[in-house]
Amino acid sequence: MTSRNLKLRRSFWFAVAFLLMGCGIAQAQELEGTWRLVMRKLPDGTTQAPPTVLGAYSVYKGLQNLNVFWRTPDGKPAFYSRISTYKLSGTEYTETLLATAMDDGSGKPTTYNLKGVTESTPATHEGGRLAFKLPFDEPSAVFEGDKFTATMEGQFVDYWERLH
Repeated sequence: MTSRNLKLRRSFWFAVAFLLMGCGIAQAQELEGTWRLVMRKLPDGTTQAPPTVLGAYSVYKGLQNLNVFWRTPDGKPAFYSRISTYKLSGTEYTETLLATAMDDGSGKPTTYNLKGVTESTPATHEGGRLAFKLPFDEPSAVFEGDKFTATMEGQFVDYWERLH
């Protein structure tokens, strides 16, 4: 193989590697930002909006924080909070829970999880649409530009918008 062919082959593989890395970076950037919950739709068709349901989701450089507050059907306050790390490749979403806290509004004590467990799920990317099921029995997520929906079958569909 000539020196020129070797250089061309190296350049080709470098370009392929760069493009593949860029795909992961681009997908991660689709998640990054500060998001706010604008509406929740319940299975009976009822919709809730702030201040009945409030949510903030911050995602930046592999670290995320989610906080959602709502009222139970009998009007009691409830919340879920999560801090985790994540990685997104072209085909997989991986998350490691660092801490979670949940109060379901039942009057039972808040539950906490500090175990640091990791799970992965398949991810699909088509055009400007990124979709995956969040690990740990959490909702399915679909990101499209500055909009994102989180669907927990039989419980709710949350509609989010990116603030920045």
